[in-house]
Amino acid sequence: MERMNRPDPPSTAYLDHLVAETAGRRAALAPSDAIGADGGTARGTADGGAPAELVAAVGRAADRLEPDLAEIVRRLHEHPEPAFEEHRSAATLVEVLSRHGVEAELGAHGVPTAFRAAIGRRTADGTTADGDAGPTIAICAEYDALPGIGHACGHNVIAAAGVGAFLALRDVMTSDDAPAGRVVLLGTPAEEGHSGKEVLARNGALERIDAAIMVHPYGLDVAEQVWLGRRLLTWTFTGRPAHASAQPYMGRNALDAANLAYQGIGLLRQQMPPVDRVHATIAEGGTRPSIITERAVMHLYARSRYADTLRDLSRRLDDIAHGAARMTGTDVEIRWDDGAHPSLPVRTNRTLTDRWVAAQRRRGRDPLPAGVLSETLAASTDFGNFSFRIPGIHPLVQVSDPGIALHTAEFAEAAASPAAVSAAVDSAAGLAATALDYLYDAGLRETVHAEFAEEGGAVDVPAYFE
Repeated sequence: MERMNRPDPPSTAYLDHLVAETAGRRAALAPSDAIGADGGTARGTADGGAPAELVAAVGRAADRLEPDLAEIVRRLHEHPEPAFEEHRSAATLVEVLSRHGVEAELGAHGVPTAFRAAIGRRTADGTTADGDAGPTIAICAEYDALPGIGHACGHNVIAAAGVGAFLALRDVMTSDDAPAGRVVLLGTPAEEGHSGKEVLARNGALERIDAAIMVHPYGLDVAEQVWLGRRLLTWTFTGRPAHASAQPYMGRNALDAANLAYQGIGLLRQQMPPVDRVHATIAEGGTRPSIITERAVMHLYARSRYADTLRDLSRRLDDIAHGAARMTGTDVEIRWDDGAHPSLPVRTNRTLTDRWVAAQRRRGRDPLPAGVLSETLAASTDFGNFSFRIPGIHPLVQVSDPGIALHTAEFAEAAASPAAVSAAVDSAAGLAATALDYLYDAGLRETVHAEFAEEGGAVDVPAYFE
């Protein structure tokens, strides 16, 4: 069979412009936007936080952990496991913790591949590390991979950074000079295509936790970037079969309904906010051309920058499905988030972000502030569901060239590189320092939670889309 046409390679022109614009915005930053030599940011938060000697100590501890973190990066990369199947990955992380004298609960919060560990100073009344003494900050570790392409999102690096930060804090947090508080390490499975963190939250994982932090690998160091909320959607159109030649008028074509719905999505895009996204596939569209299609199934992702705009987008998509069904005389079943949960956008706590930036500056990195990287380069993460319950941050750390996109074979390769190990070590030091700043500085905590309240406070996530 002769093939006349092949898929055209996509032009890189727009991506090239985005890279150039990012570089230009970075170069144009005013001195007040830059990070000072003392590690302070534009907000002037260089003072305060944890004692400098303790911050330096956790940095040295992270450096000593490099062999362990390199092992995590390598072992998880060699044996990628998809959502809710990360048994080997979770066991590897628990094994590394045990090697350092930390016992972790595997199968935490009712999820077989989740785990939890805690450290903290025992108080005078005998409260244990996992008790309710003082403020508590959680460090999140992801470790699921993408089916067929492995760690093309670099969750092996996230896992190494989270475990490294927790272990770097162990000596400080168990010493006599430790703050009255706790650090919890949460192993959070099933981010890819699911919302594992929402499952954990609904099962009580965030009880007595006041803030949460994590880091994600990327092609640049970025302090704050747009993360879109995401919902999963399935439309099942049901019509009436008929002979497509002898009696087509006796049928009601479900494929026609799917076709109209697909076109309706395309027309809706004209009125969608610029960074909203809808992706759709027609998974089922009939069995034979000679039979009017009785059943058609569409799978969709809906994404939006804000929680309320995601809710609005959801309503518009419901209207499209109902309209396509009415125009074709078919029925439609609408299933939102079937087998998963919505992922809300990330609500970034900028006060905590300042501490992260200061810590990364001490490691020789220079994270881009908000607004430098184009908001069109936006994906989704279930960490947003944590960030609408408690203050949190989800910065990015560079492991690849800026032009390499997440979820590609090229990024999977970068996630096993020496740069990935360096990023894990630097991120471990940065997360550990940020956690110390939060626990030691009551004024900082007050500012963190005041900002969270100003942004709307805690949201009833399970009820948000009802």
